[in-house]
Amino acid sequence: MAHFFYRIPPHTWQCAISHCKTPTPPPPCRPHQKDDPLLIRQAVDNRCPARAEFVLWAVPRPRGRTLIRPRRICFSFRSSVAFFAFFCVSVTGPAKAQTPPSQSPLYGGSPATAPAAQQGGSATGGVFAPVLDSENRPITAGGFVKTGPVIFKDISEKAGLTKWTHKMGTPQKPYILETIGSGVALLDYDHDGWLDIYIVNGSTYDALDGKAEPPHAALFHNNHDGTFTDVAAKAGVTNDRWGFGVAVGDFDNDGWPDLYVANYGKNRLYRNNHDGTFTDIGESAGVTLGNWSTGPSFGDYDGDGRLDIFVPGYVHWDMNHLPASGSAEIGYLNCSFRGAQTMCGPRGLPGEPDHLFHNNGDGTFTDVSLKAGVSDKRHYYGFSSTFVDVDNDGKVDLLVTDDSSPNYLYLNKGDGTFQDASFYSGFALNQDARETASMGLAVGDYANNGRLDLYTTTFSDDYKTLYRNDGDGNFVDITPQMGIAEGTYPFLSWGTEFFDYDNDGWKDLMFVSGHVYPQVDQHQWGTSWAERPLLFHNLNHGKKFEIMPAVEGTGLADVIPGRGAAFGDLFNDGKIDVVINCIDHTPVLLRNANDDHNHWVGLLLIGGPKSPRDAIGSTVYLTAAGIRQRGDVMSGGSFESTNDFRLHFGLGETTTVEKVEIRWPDGVKETVSLPSVDRYFAVEEGKGLVPSVYDSIAAEQAPAKPASNQKGK
Repeated sequence: MAHFFYRIPPHTWQCAISHCKTPTPPPPCRPHQKDDPLLIRQAVDNRCPARAEFVLWAVPRPRGRTLIRPRRICFSFRSSVAFFAFFCVSVTGPAKAQTPPSQSPLYGGSPATAPAAQQGGSATGGVFAPVLDSENRPITAGGFVKTGPVIFKDISEKAGLTKWTHKMGTPQKPYILETIGSGVALLDYDHDGWLDIYIVNGSTYDALDGKAEPPHAALFHNNHDGTFTDVAAKAGVTNDRWGFGVAVGDFDNDGWPDLYVANYGKNRLYRNNHDGTFTDIGESAGVTLGNWSTGPSFGDYDGDGRLDIFVPGYVHWDMNHLPASGSAEIGYLNCSFRGAQTMCGPRGLPGEPDHLFHNNGDGTFTDVSLKAGVSDKRHYYGFSSTFVDVDNDGKVDLLVTDDSSPNYLYLNKGDGTFQDASFYSGFALNQDARETASMGLAVGDYANNGRLDLYTTTFSDDYKTLYRNDGDGNFVDITPQMGIAEGTYPFLSWGTEFFDYDNDGWKDLMFVSGHVYPQVDQHQWGTSWAERPLLFHNLNHGKKFEIMPAVEGTGLADVIPGRGAAFGDLFNDGKIDVVINCIDHTPVLLRNANDDHNHWVGLLLIGGPKSPRDAIGSTVYLTAAGIRQRGDVMSGGSFESTNDFRLHFGLGETTTVEKVEIRWPDGVKETVSLPSVDRYFAVEEGKGLVPSVYDSIAAEQAPAKPASNQKGK
C-alpha cells in the first residue's frame, strides 16, 4: 500500500503505484517539473485522496551535499544522475489526519484511538492518552512542586505591564483569525542603553467595521527602575490593525532601530525619528501587502549592506466568506478536534504566499520573491522566519516555520537567489518524515561546536522538534535522544529560544504555550487553553536536556495563554528575562532570578560602512575557559517576535575572556579583546571597542569597593 517514485533522465519525475486501495484503479502518472517533490505530494493527494496509507517521497540530492537519512527510510540508491532518499509519510486525503509516531510517547502510554478524524485542522502525531497531575489537572496546567529552584519570578504587575491587555476576536474563537495571537519585540528605541518592549495587539470585528475603537499596540519604555511606561500613542506606533508579528531592524542605516509590523490587512513600516517617535512609511516604501502576514524578519540577503524584509504569509483570508465548519468555504468539511467541533484551518483553507522585499536604499523596497526563489509557490501556512548563516559559508540563509506543512530552509547562493534545501537538509519534516504544525523557531549553538541548531514548536499531541546541525546545512531530528520529546506532547507551543539562563556557558531552551481551541477545557484531553512554560536545562555539555520543575509561585508555574515571546536582558544584570504576549490577556514579564554566581559578558555590535548598521547577520565566537561559544545577531524568530540584538555569553566561574572573533556581514573578520566581564561592551566594525552608554551603566552597577581597599585606608 505504497506509492513508489523514481527518477529517470532527462530530469523528469514519474511514479508507479502498487496496491493503492481505491474503489477504482488510479489513472497513469504524468511527468512533473524537475526536482520538485512537492508536486509529487500534490499529485498523490489528488490521485489517491482517501485510502492511501503511506507515500514514499523522492528527494533529489544536489552534488556535493551529504545525504541525510531520517529514521524511517524506505529505500535509497545512487545512480549517475543523482542521490535519492525515499521517505514514508502518512496521507489520508483532504483532512490529512496523521498516523501515530513510530514510537509511542512515554508520557501517555499507547496512542488512543481517535473518536473521529481531525478535519480541517492542524498536523499532529496522533491522539494520546491524557496526562493528569495528582490533583487531576492536565499536566499543561498542573504538575507543580512545592519546593525547588526559583528561576523566574513573574513581575508583570510590579513592572506596570498588566495595565495593557491583548485582544483578538471573541472568546469563543469560531475562526482561526482569532486564535493565532501576536508577537513582542525587545529594542532600545531611544538609545538609553535599556531594552524597551513593543507588544503587538490584535483587533475585533467591530473595530474592523469602524463600530469600536481598535485595540492599540503597546510600547513600554524602560524606566531603569524595574518599571515600564506605555508610550505607544506618543511614539505613534499603536498600529490599530489586526496585528500578528513584529521585526526590528535599522533598514535605513541611521543607527536607530525601526519596526515592521505584520497584520491582517496592510502591514506597517515604522521609521525611527530619533526623538522618541516613529513614522509609518509602509505605503511609500511599498511593503504593506494586504492580506494575512505573520512573523517577519530583517536581513541583508544580497550583501549590499542594506537590510531587506521577509514576510511570511499564513492563510488567504476573506472577511466576506468566513470558513465556518460545514460551509462551502471549507469544502463542506466538518472541522473538529478529537470529535469536538472547532474553528477550521489551517488545512482546508487557501494559503498566503511569502514575500521578500529588496531594500533599494532610497526608502523604498522591491518585491523580489519570485526572482529570489522564496515566494512559497505552494502557499504553505507560514509563521516565523529569520535570516542566519546555517552552513557557515558567510552568507545569511533563510528559515521559515510552516504550520501543518513542510518547513522552508533556503540556502543563500550568493547571487541574489536561494536554493530550496528544505527537504534534503532534513528541516522540512520531522524524523518520521511527517510535516508538523511548526509555530515558533529557536536558533542557537547549544552544543558549542560552532554549528547552529534549530528547534521548532508544534501542536499538542506532538513533540516539539530539535534539529541537530551536522554541518553544511544538514539537520537531523534528535529530539527523543536528547530526552525532550515525551514531556512536550500535551503542549501546544509558540515562542521559543536557546539562551543561557544560568550563565554556565551552555545554552538552555525554553518555550511558551497555549491552545487554540477553547473547547479543550471542557474535555479530559490532558491539555488546556492556558498552559505553563517549559524550560530545559542543558546537561553534560550539550548531551541532554532536562525539564526544570514548575515550583509553585514562580514564573515557571504561570498558567497563561502564551503566544509570542521575546528573550533579553531587560535590567542589564547579565540575566536573560522573558516577555510573553498572551492572547486575550495581560502580558507576562518573567524576570530571571536564578541563584547562580556565574559571570557573563554582553556585546552590542555596530556594523561598518559595508554592513547593516545594526550588524544583523554577524557571527561572534567567544572563547573562555576553553569553551568556544557562538552568537548570531538575528531579527525575527521565536514566534512572530524579535529578541535582544545584544549577544549574551555566560562564562561560568571564569573571569576572563580569551578571545572574541567577529565575522561581520560584509565578510570582514576581526578579533577584539575584552578588558573585563559582567558588563556590556559596544564593538564597532573596524574600530574595536568603542565608548558607549554601557560604560556609565557598568560604572553605576559596579559594586562599591571595600573601605580597606580605598586610598589611605
